[in-house]
Amino acid sequence: MTERKPMSLQRLLDMHASGDKIAMLTCYDAAFASLLDDAGVDVMLVGDSLGNVLQGQTSTVPVSLDEMVYHTRCVARGRKSAWIIGDLPFDSYQASPQEAWKSAAALFKAGAHMVKLEGGGWTAPVVRFLVERGIPVCAHLGLTPQTVTMLGGYKVQGREEAAAALMKQQAQELVAAGAQMLVLEMVPSALATELTQTLGIPVIGIGAGVGCSGQVLVLHDMLDVTPGRRPRFVKNFMQGGAGSVQEAVRRYVSEVKAQAFPQDELHGY
Repeated sequence: MTERKPMSLQRLLDMHASGDKIAMLTCYDAAFASLLDDAGVDVMLVGDSLGNVLQGQTSTVPVSLDEMVYHTRCVARGRKSAWIIGDLPFDSYQASPQEAWKSAAALFKAGAHMVKLEGGGWTAPVVRFLVERGIPVCAHLGLTPQTVTMLGGYKVQGREEAAAALMKQQAQELVAAGAQMLVLEMVPSALATELTQTLGIPVIGIGAGVGCSGQVLVLHDMLDVTPGRRPRFVKNFMQGGAGSVQEAVRRYVSEVKAQAFPQDELHGY
C-alpha cells in the first residue's frame, strides 16, 4: 500500500476549494489512530466527546485539559499522516486569551496540529490571539455540547431567521479573526451549505447536511458501540456487511468522499 503524505493545513484548504470532501472521525488512542490512518481518514479529532464514550459522563463538561493532553499524546503516537485536531475542553479557554494560549500550547506539545473551541461572538478575540501566535484554530458553531444547557438541550440551531443571521455573523467574525476551519453541528442543511459556499474555509458538518466541505462523526457512534439512542445524523457503518472495524471506517471515508453520506433526508435537518 502506498504511504500517504502527511496532511497539511494547505491541503485541507485546497480540498475545500476543489470540492474534494474531507473525512474526519474522532479518535482517542494510538491503536485506533493507526487504524483510521490506514483506512484513509483525513482528520482525526481528539474530541472531548471522550467524556461520554470513554468515561461514561453525561456531558463533555467534566473532561479536563490533562485528560485531553493525555489522549492527544496517545493519538499522535499512532498517527502516520492524518491531521490531528485537539479539543479545548470546558474551563480551559473561557477566562482569557492567555488561558486559551496555555491550554492550546499544551495540546500542541502533545501532538495536535490544530485546536478546536466552541462558540461565537466572544471567541473571535481568542481565535485571533492564538492564530497570531502560530496555533491554527477550528471553530465550532451550532449545537455546542459544552454549553448545551444554555441552548435548552440537544436541539437544532439556526432554524429561525434571527438565529441563522447571528450564526452567519459569528462565522464571518471567526474567519476574519483567523479561524482556518469550522465545525457546524445540528444546523439546517441549507444554512450549512450557504456557509460552506461563502466562508472560504473548510466547513465540517455533523448533522449539517451533505453540502459541507466534509463530515465528522464520533467513532463509537458510527461503529454502533455507544449505548442508547443514536442522534438522527449518525449512521451505523458496521451494518450491511462490514466484516471488520477497518472495513466500516473505509466505507465511511468512501461514502463521505462520494457524497453518499450523509443523506439530507435521512441524516439532516
